[in-house]
Order: sequence, then structure tokens, then C-alpha cells
Amino acid sequence: MTALAVICVILAATVLVLESKVISIRRAARDILRELSEKLSEDTNTLISLSSSDREMRRLAAALNRELRLLREQRLRYRQGDQELKDAVTNVSHDLRTPLTAICGYLELLEREDMSDSARRYLTTVAERTEAMKALTEELFRYSVILSTDRDMVPEPVDMNAALEQAAAGFYAALTARGIEPRIDLPEKHVIRSLNRAGLSRILSNLFSNALKYSAGDLEIALGPDGTVSFSNAAPDLDPVQVGRLFDRFFSLEAARNSTGLGLAIAKTLAERMGGSVAAACENGRLTVTVSFPG
Repeated sequence: MTALAVICVILAATVLVLESKVISIRRAARDILRELSEKLSEDTNTLISLSSSDREMRRLAAALNRELRLLREQRLRYRQGDQELKDAVTNVSHDLRTPLTAICGYLELLEREDMSDSARRYLTTVAERTEAMKALTEELFRYSVILSTDRDMVPEPVDMNAALEQAAAGFYAALTARGIEPRIDLPEKHVIRSLNRAGLSRILSNLFSNALKYSAGDLEIALGPDGTVSFSNAAPDLDPVQVGRLFDRFFSLEAARNSTGLGLAIAKTLAERMGGSVAAACENGRLTVTVSFPG
């Protein structure tokens, strides 16, 4: 065999070895990518396993496994801290309810006593503030319960037309007392969605309450055939930055300082648990809050 033939054989063998190596590395890269995607999307303690014997690919898999361990530790600390915060909020709000109820009872007894006009005026102010604090504490307690429960809300077929009419009827007196005459636009065909009835009722109630806080005198409500409910009202005091924070927990405008700012946060949490979404937008001095439940 000539020297040229030997060189050709060696080159051919080298090419085959390199091609096999490249194929092995590509297969290992695909395996790492697939397993990394699975580990990040699933709540599992397993790590990336690799059948390739390539040293560098195994080093890459080991480095990714170290990062996965750190990520899981951070996730566990976050969950523990978040649960501790939820438990603390639940306990505090629960503990406040008993003394507030007792204070309200004693204030009612004081109202029966003889006192000067100024003392009665002070007592009325204290009673009003106590009732406001009691309502805020109750709202905080309900929110903490919603966040801490792991039970899924049981869905059932719900007529959104009827649910919206019932919610509007419940708030009609409060709205008209503020000079707000609500306009409601419902589709002829009833919109049926698989939702938790109590959860939807709470969402609509919170949206009506939000309109009471921020409306400058009007309220337009529309239910679309796609399962989207929109609440629109004039709100000249709101700016886009404030609107962007309406769903933040505990965010409350000065104009609504008697509220915890939890109403829309609760609505958002409940809607998302039922597969829906809530959004807010402000344009030309009008606030529009929409809640959508696609079919």
C-alpha cells in the first residue's frame, strides 16, 4: 500500500471518528436541552441525567444541575416565606376581628347614655372609623383566606347575564345614592361559562365597589358574547401610573383611603384561578376594567 493510500485511509478514519463525535455531542446537547426544559417546567427534585461519555458535555450537565439545586432552594425559601406571610396576615386579621366587634358593641351601649352634643359628635366619629376599620379587617381576612387555601373552586355552568343582573341589582341603591345611573348592555344570547358561582359573584361585587370608589358620576357595563365584562366610568383623577397599580395588593389612592386596595387584587386572583383574566386601562379620563372568561 502506497503512502498516499495510507494517508487517505487515516483521513477517512479520522473523519468518521469526528463525525461520530459530533453526532454524539449533538445528541447529548438535545438531551440536556430537553431535560432542562422539563426540570424548569415541573416541580420535581430530579436532576439532569446524561448518557454521553463526553467530558465537556458531562461538565455542562453538572454545572446545570448545580444551578437547578440553587434554584430549588431559593424556590423553597420563597414558598416558605410566602406561606409564613400569608399565615401571619390571616392570624393578625383574625385576631383583630374580636376586639373590633367588642368595641362596636361598647360604642352602641355608649350611644344610649346621656352626653353633651360635642361628646355625641365625637362618639359618632369614633363609631364611623371603627366600622371602617372593621370592614377593612374583614376584607383583609377574606383576602388572606383566598390566598392560603389550596382547594380548587368547584366550577359549574353559570349564566353570566343573570350573574351580572343580580350583582347590578345589589348595588343599584348604592350607585343611585351617589348620583350614578348605571347603563348595562347585555347580549340577547345568554353567555354560559364553567365557573365557580360564588367566585364570579365576588369578582362582580368587587368591580362594582371599585366603580363606586372611582366613578365621577357615570357607569357603563357591557357583557360581550366572548365572556368579557367591561366596567367603564369617568375617572379624571386617575393617571396611567395609578391605573397600572390598581391590581397591586394594598395599593389604594388617597381618594379611597378607607379601602385596603384589595378589592381588585382579590378579583384578579379569583379570575385567574378560574382561567380568566382582569385588566384595566385609562384613556381620555375614562377608567375601563375588564374581566374576561374565554369559552
